[in-house]
Amino acid sequence: MGAIIMDDCIIESNSIVAAGAFVTKNTIVKSGIIFGGVPAKKIKDISEELILGEIDRIANNYVKYAGWYQ
Repeated sequence: MGAIIMDDCIIESNSIVAAGAFVTKNTIVKSGIIFGGVPAKKIKDISEELILGEIDRIANNYVKYAGWYQ
């Protein structure tokens, strides 16, 4: 299940848009924030420790994992 992101949205690096979220037109998802829901809204801030650890690990492996489903 993917997220739906409408036109003219800005998703900054080190942010997360949850699966199934609907990001409305002209929304800006700032760095370090988790967005989710329908319509998507801020759920919570991401701690610096999480950004440096888990998010970087996921981002670095994303291409490998995505290739499994092509």
